[in-house]
Amino acid sequence: MSEHKQERSYDDLVEDDYVPYVPLKQRRLEKLHKYATQRRFTEKDQDHEDDGDKEQDLSHVSLLDQMAERRRLNLIPEKTEEEKRMEEEREIERAQARNKALVSVQEAASGVSYTESMRTSWHPPKYISAKGEEVHDRIRKKYHILVEGEDPVPPLVRFEDMRVPKPIIQYLKDKNITKPTPIQIQGLPVALSGRDMIGIAFTGSGKTLTFSLPMLMFALEAETKLPVVRSEGPFGLILCPSRELARQTHENICKMSEYLQKDGYPALRTLLCMGGIDMKSQQEAIDLGFHMVVATPGRLMDLLNKKRFNLDNCRYLCMDEADRMIDMGFEEDVRTIMSYFKFQRQTLLFSATMPKKIQEFAMSALTRPMVVNVGRAGAASLDVIQEVEYVKQEAKMVYLLECLQKTPPPVLIFAENKNDVDDIHEYLLLKGVEGVAIHGGKSQEEREYAIQSFKSYQKDVLIATDVASKGLDFSEIKHVINYDMPKEIEDYVHRIGRTGRSGKTGVATTFINQHCSEQIRLDLKLLLREAKQRVPPFLAAMEDPSEKHGLLGGCSFCGGLGHRINDCPKLEQQRKQQMNSIMGGHYDSGRGGDF
Repeated sequence: MSEHKQERSYDDLVEDDYVPYVPLKQRRLEKLHKYATQRRFTEKDQDHEDDGDKEQDLSHVSLLDQMAERRRLNLIPEKTEEEKRMEEEREIERAQARNKALVSVQEAASGVSYTESMRTSWHPPKYISAKGEEVHDRIRKKYHILVEGEDPVPPLVRFEDMRVPKPIIQYLKDKNITKPTPIQIQGLPVALSGRDMIGIAFTGSGKTLTFSLPMLMFALEAETKLPVVRSEGPFGLILCPSRELARQTHENICKMSEYLQKDGYPALRTLLCMGGIDMKSQQEAIDLGFHMVVATPGRLMDLLNKKRFNLDNCRYLCMDEADRMIDMGFEEDVRTIMSYFKFQRQTLLFSATMPKKIQEFAMSALTRPMVVNVGRAGAASLDVIQEVEYVKQEAKMVYLLECLQKTPPPVLIFAENKNDVDDIHEYLLLKGVEGVAIHGGKSQEEREYAIQSFKSYQKDVLIATDVASKGLDFSEIKHVINYDMPKEIEDYVHRIGRTGRSGKTGVATTFINQHCSEQIRLDLKLLLREAKQRVPPFLAAMEDPSEKHGLLGGCSFCGGLGHRINDCPKLEQQRKQQMNSIMGGHYDSGRGGDF
């Protein structure tokens, strides 16, 4: 009985006297809510007029209902289709701009940034600097050179004014190069002065000399001051997207070094760092000490990771075909390589196809950069006669023999995938045509033999995937045949740029049919029109939606003239690769090359 009374008195206590505890955070929220509620109900209604219409006080209505009411009262004007499209484009561009492909993880994390360019001992002759910017602008205008950036370096129209060593001038004369090309007139002084640079010029315009000669001169100066000893180096690094391009660049630098050594200058050693080369021979070159490296990203990362050498003393970095490096396939590789640099370096980016947005991504990581542009980025060389022919898929192989009759050899044939390259090679051999083939599935020995035999005129025809379209210099090629149209207009520009080099004319024949996407055909149509080439009737009949909607200017991502960034096939390809990477699959882009 006493227990029962005690229990009831406890219940009464709970009901009558117990006050639950309310946390401080909750009490503050309730207080704020109370003030907000009082303010909402005490505010006076305000009249908002727009074209004589009165808007209601919507403060107590949900945001969705408010938006609907504003539209009903015509307070929010409806956007046109063009405005919606442009807004979507800006959003895509902002999303892409968040990528900074040239910033290492350490620099991004620590917020390291440089405000001053690298200092070098080189400077332009005083009599040229004294002429003033107005004279320099006239020279640039004469050679169709466009420059962007603060404190532009004066252009120099003679190699002697650039203080190039006499053995190098003799080397150039032996190659029938007596005066610099437009990209060299402005690009060489910029590189020699230590400025970061983005160089854009059509294929065959002499970009390789523009970035390899300054590296050689810097290495020569460093060797003269303090000779390199065992296991030291490098002072400069050139990154290339393919093995063939890396080997070609390496050979050119070695020839210039030989000319210098014959004239009494110290020996300069260059390491070729790429897949397919015996690691033992590379280690022997590293042990001797070296001044320069020409590399592809994969093998370079492998050697750096194994600490075979380091980039502690490297102050010069050039990326050939830089837009390819910044593409999805190389972005992480570049970040990794950049993380091995200990100090500031001079960075140069070169390509024939570098759209404006890619330039902006790159410039975010450069220091006081100069953009040197000879012609529109992504434009075709005017020295190439472009012929586009409609050929049914089943008739391509037979028609190929007819096209080979247009010009004398050597002839370069491009196909999109490896199987087509092998089929064309076998067919031409059966027809008695002396040809060789290269693609990513062949061994390094086979690829080197094909390139060498074609360059030495032992073979008349080279059949290749896009592995041979980027930067390779075949100076005497008369004719390029595109067995099929590539999926991106950039690849087309690179392909046809293997002919019509160094001021010579060439012919490019492209097979096209309904298997090609409408976008790439429209890009091709406008590219032909820009280069003042004949547009075939089946392309001329295509309607251009950009003209119809008044959205001119082409794609700001890949540079294609026939589409906008909303419909960019290259951007779509990157998204697929990103998704595939997230899902852990192995995406096959359909490319034949191994960049």
